[in-house]
Amino acid sequence: MSRPSRLQRQILSLYRELLRAGRGKPGAEARVRAEFRQHASLPRTDVLRIEYLYRRGRRQLQLLRSGHATSMGAFVRLRSSTEEPGGGAALRTPLDDGDSPRNPHDGKMTPETRPDGR
Repeated sequence: MSRPSRLQRQILSLYRELLRAGRGKPGAEARVRAEFRQHASLPRTDVLRIEYLYRRGRRQLQLLRSGHATSMGAFVRLRSSTEEPGGGAALRTPLDDGDSPRNPHDGKMTPETRPDGR
């Protein structure tokens, strides 16, 4: 087996640091493990993506160490009980009553939510 590259050593070090920083924070260790498992199959030749994920991991480590983070989670869209299997009904979160203006980032902009007002 060949020696790990410098980038591989840095990633393994980041993994250990994230696990240490996540101790005692609900969901952090499981989230770290899941993220690394999800991206473990990236080809070694995809260096740009690997470096991007490494930098993102460093930023997350800084956030975990900052003391402001009490837990670590993921943003998940809740499924509505009225949603059709084909995706016909819109997904709603508990704060979305359906009457509020649409989020400009959901791809369905209205003239009121467009930045240019058109």
